[in-house]
Amino acid sequence: MTQDTSTALLAALREHEQQFISIRHDIHAHPELGFEESRTARVVAEKLAQWGYEVTTGIGGTGVVGRLTRGSGTRAIGLRADMDALPIQETTGLPYASTVAQTMHACGHDGHTATLLAAAHYLATQGDFDGTLNVIFQPAEEGLGGASRMIAEGLFERFPCDQVFALHNAPGLPVGHFAVRHGCMLASSDTVTITVTGRGAHGAMPQQGCDPIVAAASIVMALQTIVSRNVEPTRAAVVTVGAIHSGKAGNVIPESATLQLSVRALDSETRNTLEARIRAIADHQAQSYGATASVDYRAISRPLVNERNATEHAIDAIEAIVGKSGLTMMPDAVMGSEDFSWMTEKLPGCYVLLGNGVGSVGGCSVHNPGYDFNDAALVWGAAWFVSLTERYLRNV
Repeated sequence: MTQDTSTALLAALREHEQQFISIRHDIHAHPELGFEESRTARVVAEKLAQWGYEVTTGIGGTGVVGRLTRGSGTRAIGLRADMDALPIQETTGLPYASTVAQTMHACGHDGHTATLLAAAHYLATQGDFDGTLNVIFQPAEEGLGGASRMIAEGLFERFPCDQVFALHNAPGLPVGHFAVRHGCMLASSDTVTITVTGRGAHGAMPQQGCDPIVAAASIVMALQTIVSRNVEPTRAAVVTVGAIHSGKAGNVIPESATLQLSVRALDSETRNTLEARIRAIADHQAQSYGATASVDYRAISRPLVNERNATEHAIDAIEAIVGKSGLTMMPDAVMGSEDFSWMTEKLPGCYVLLGNGVGSVGGCSVHNPGYDFNDAALVWGAAWFVSLTERYLRNV
């Protein structure tokens, strides 16, 4: 893609920019939580059908896939966007602010959806490619397992892809700028609940009970040794105890105590080590106090690994739009997580960051009640999706 071609692509996308900004604002005003995205899915499906896509709904609950095939090419590419909102009360005061109490698009999934729709529209009406394009609109990215459910329901068997790509807006990165890295991009994320069961008693007669709070406190302290003593110093890992629940009165020893953990790693070997040590520590520490411990270990996402060839393709597509100066190669992975990792675990793929703006315009962190996706970023993300598709599905 030459500079003239890139300029023409951006100009063509801007001709319809307001249409997709309006779609984004409409979705923002009507946010839906994970696996409840029926209205959003309906908007997506109707638009794709209007543009000539073969549309499949209901995959992964409320997921939508649009397929468009041209020519005789055998290559296939997948482009993914997420659709769900968060249980947060919006405070932006925007004209299109959420109309749903305690629910808002605080992570920009409304922008991701509108961005992929803009690309899908261009590719259907002006795209030059030979092969199959699959646009994947995923539900329930925010910790509920939407990607893994779509995969379990046959996503890639029903819609085969050679490679799969996604983006996420990045507050603090200038609009028109991208960031990516080879290898691990984001950490795995597991949520762990440890329930310690003892024996209740009067606080004045502790010898008659088995105090689960004392056992739980010992577990918390022992868990802090995992990263420092069981994980190789050159590997990153996080074991955070974010909540402890037990008891209601100061003079009563309760029956049980519950710990809630967030656990993260940048590779599967470290992740497995963390799980093994957490289970062992919970069990043995509880036993040492005469209590028992049960561990509920739930995988939210895997380490998100950008495959080398797919990443090179993503970089080429970025540089075709913004040049080398518009791309930051990230030196380190980020300990945040994304369930797009379930897709990159199945297929070669790449996940990139799209600049959302700096300072007061687009710089507010995600998962914040004052956040909003920056409309100015939409055409840049759409241009990258188009560039990816046309470069991979070359009309030869």
